[in-house]
Amino acid sequence: MVNDTISDFITRIRNAILVRHKIVQTPATKITIEITKILKAEGFIEDFEIFEQSSKQFLLIFLKYKDFGKKPSINFLKRISKPGRRVYLNKKNLPKTIGSYGIAILSTSSGIITDKKARLSEIGGEILLYIY
Repeated sequence: MVNDTISDFITRIRNAILVRHKIVQTPATKITIEITKILKAEGFIEDFEIFEQSSKQFLLIFLKYKDFGKKPSINFLKRISKPGRRVYLNKKNLPKTIGSYGIAILSTSSGIITDKKARLSEIGGEILLYIY
């Protein structure tokens, strides 16, 4: 049993990218499914599937590479808010990412959303992770 499912999720993706795997399998939870949907919508991954094995749900994430499989689309993943230190930001202090390339994923009262949608909705929340 993993205490921090988001950190486990990020670590599995980061390790798969380091060894140039095309597919990574992670345990499926509500929050990891929502983060994966955002990654697909923003173009960081190709696709994902949810499957069940021995009454447990898993995510199969198909990673995306550029330049004929040489460079990964995800260059940087960092967990910000951790179980030991939660980081909350109001609408005025939302993070700025590098140009329009990277995103920050937040947990808000409206669900798991990107920093761009949080700015448009004018809401703050717990900042989960950065992705470039």
